[in-house]
Amino acid sequence: MTAIRNIAIIAHVDHGKTTLVDKIMYHCQLFRDNENTGDLILDNNDLERERGITITSKNVSVTYKDTKINIIDTPGHADFGGEVERVLNMADGVLLLVDAFEGPMPQTRFVLQKAIDLGLKPCVVINKVDKENCTPEEVHEKVFDLMFELGAEEWQLDFPTVYGSAKNNWMSEDWRNQTENVEPLLDMVIEHIPAPKVDLEGSPQMLITSLDFSSFTGRIAIGRLQRGTLKENQQVSLVKRDGSIKKTKIKELHTFEGLGRRKIEEVQAGDICAIVGLEGFEIGDTVADIENPEGLKTIAIDEPTMSMLFTINDSPFFGKDGKFVTSRHIKDRLFKELEKNLALRVSETDSADKFMVFGRGVLHLSVLIETMRREGYELQIGQPQVIIKEIDGVKCEPVEELTIDLPENVSGKAVEMVTMRKGEMLSMEGKGERMVIQFIIPSRGIIGLRNQLLTATAGEAIMAHRYKEYQPLKGGIPERQNGSLVSMEKGKAIPYSIDKLQDRGKFFVDPGEDIYEGQVIGENSRQDDMAVNITKTKKLSNVRSSGADDKAKIVPAIKFSLEEALEYIQKDEYVEVTPNHIRIRKIFLTENDRKRNKIM
Repeated sequence: MTAIRNIAIIAHVDHGKTTLVDKIMYHCQLFRDNENTGDLILDNNDLERERGITITSKNVSVTYKDTKINIIDTPGHADFGGEVERVLNMADGVLLLVDAFEGPMPQTRFVLQKAIDLGLKPCVVINKVDKENCTPEEVHEKVFDLMFELGAEEWQLDFPTVYGSAKNNWMSEDWRNQTENVEPLLDMVIEHIPAPKVDLEGSPQMLITSLDFSSFTGRIAIGRLQRGTLKENQQVSLVKRDGSIKKTKIKELHTFEGLGRRKIEEVQAGDICAIVGLEGFEIGDTVADIENPEGLKTIAIDEPTMSMLFTINDSPFFGKDGKFVTSRHIKDRLFKELEKNLALRVSETDSADKFMVFGRGVLHLSVLIETMRREGYELQIGQPQVIIKEIDGVKCEPVEELTIDLPENVSGKAVEMVTMRKGEMLSMEGKGERMVIQFIIPSRGIIGLRNQLLTATAGEAIMAHRYKEYQPLKGGIPERQNGSLVSMEKGKAIPYSIDKLQDRGKFFVDPGEDIYEGQVIGENSRQDDMAVNITKTKKLSNVRSSGADDKAKIVPAIKFSLEEALEYIQKDEYVEVTPNHIRIRKIFLTENDRKRNKIM
């Protein structure tokens, strides 16, 4: 039996987790020399590659000095905290990655808290020491302070550290002393991460912490075997979350090897494995002995903080792009997502074609919407709402810790914006020519803040936030000041009309685009909504020719990403999402209906 180490790599967004895993895989020669695998190998779906972030956790295993190291790459956004919480159950230790310039950030704190609570051994990697103005020693002190603050025990505070640059493929115990490869990091893992505590005696026990799906074999359960052994074709019991027990059978067993999986006949305690053939399992269930099953403690997941209304697309353009447009399609897809997305909740409403979907934040839900849209679904989404709870008779709302990193000369503007949204400043410190400011702000105040901040700082602000707790309601937060420009007619947008209306506001549609009555085609320069007709062509006569006027000069249309559109809309608007288009529309399309049903 080979020695095994199970580690999870945790860090804030963009501190270099996936890049580090690439370098470890290259160093342990997972690929032939002539294979061109590119970088960020584990970010393997289109959304992750486009956004440059990790959304779902991945398993990979390498062999170094006769030790099998199972590595779990985790997401850094707090919105995907559900992923991090469950996969940490498979690890015995964590590699905490921290940027040598930025130091510990809000999400670093979030993922580290989970690891310390689970009693995992931390090893610290201070990455990007080749950045200018970076302070590796200060960052090391800050990590120690953070662990102390989070209630780490003495053996956790006695953590080993390596410094280096994952991008340039080196790690070292002293940041001034550059080495040739990442060996010091792997040596640290083998020396300091404890081997899995295995109990070969006793009946098998394995907590299912992750899912995979294959179109050939169906759903696959992934987890770490805590004790005993599992064999191919073995009869087992499934202990469900509610304590009920089901009998089922293992058809095949696989362990992780490199980027793939290898079929084996039996798996020993301590290893991470994938089981094919189990029926009716969910994340958090225990695979146990057929005769006397004993369940393990299931996974507790933080509650969602935000909700959105999902409904069928009933705009005049429905069914033009998508394959799946009915409420049955949307319902089936949402309930299928619940199987693997632990932090998500779905509840049906009194209308058959509307569903309330609860998640961790706008990003968490927008990734689900984006995935559905790429699969061919058409749907409409209402304005994101935070979940208000009543605690001891007081109405409370979720509050977040917000960190903004931006140039010093625009910091005043940012502080003003956040305080208008009921944020309170905690600290402000200068780093070179930039400022890092920390606030406590209600989750409501964060919706739509990113767009405003980026506009005010010419795209220079970097914003990160994480959920902290529920606090009493903070009062009203100013909403979008400007009204909408709403189309009066269905047809094509005509350049002549757009040109004549440009002083009324900014447009979201290009000339020649198909539009319908009730679609939001721009932002009014004033506060109220205005219905306009941009399908009107120029009336030609023997006096007015098509080319005699000045040439129309049209400002390029503003194009929203999905998150920007969701944060932009008002209460009486929907975002219409189809495989090829993101449009904003009024819930009531005709002006008479809007007046009759005015939302106060």
